[in-house]
Amino acid sequence: MDKLKFATVWLGGCSGCHMSFLDLDEWLIELADRVELVYSPLMDAKKFPEDVDVVLVEGAVANQENEEMAHRLRKASRYVIAFGDCAVTGNVTALRNPLGLALEVLRPVYLENGDANPRLPDEKGIVPVLLDRVLPLHQVIPVDCYLPGCPPDAPRIRAVLQDLLDGKVPQLSVEQRYFG
Repeated sequence: MDKLKFATVWLGGCSGCHMSFLDLDEWLIELADRVELVYSPLMDAKKFPEDVDVVLVEGAVANQENEEMAHRLRKASRYVIAFGDCAVTGNVTALRNPLGLALEVLRPVYLENGDANPRLPDEKGIVPVLLDRVLPLHQVIPVDCYLPGCPPDAPRIRAVLQDLLDGKVPQLSVEQRYFG
């Protein structure tokens, strides 16, 4: 049996969803026997590969790099899972949205109250250019499955991945989606 090509991606968020993924404990060994991890912040891959079967996407789309990655992974992946509340709703990452456009948020921090050499962080390309609004993943690309939670707990992550490994479309009830 061919292994599923499996990836995880971390966009704008806290990494809590990836930590919850690691809470799968011993089941990670079974998962490792059934998938080929082809891209993840947990490994040293520099470029998102082609022909990915399943990708878990943590985090909201907050900057240009996130937006480019979202389009790249959607084009290369058969099944995209919005993984956690930031990917599903924007959650904490989107709290800056009511403050205005990106420049309006950055100006007081970096130019008005900055150090002796005030400059915006993107002037030297060190920090990715912020989008004016933080967006949940589905507002940027089509998503095949939503796995909410901050973070989603390991049993719900396992349920979704087990269904996919068994060739089924994940079938989480409303209670499983929201309450585990």
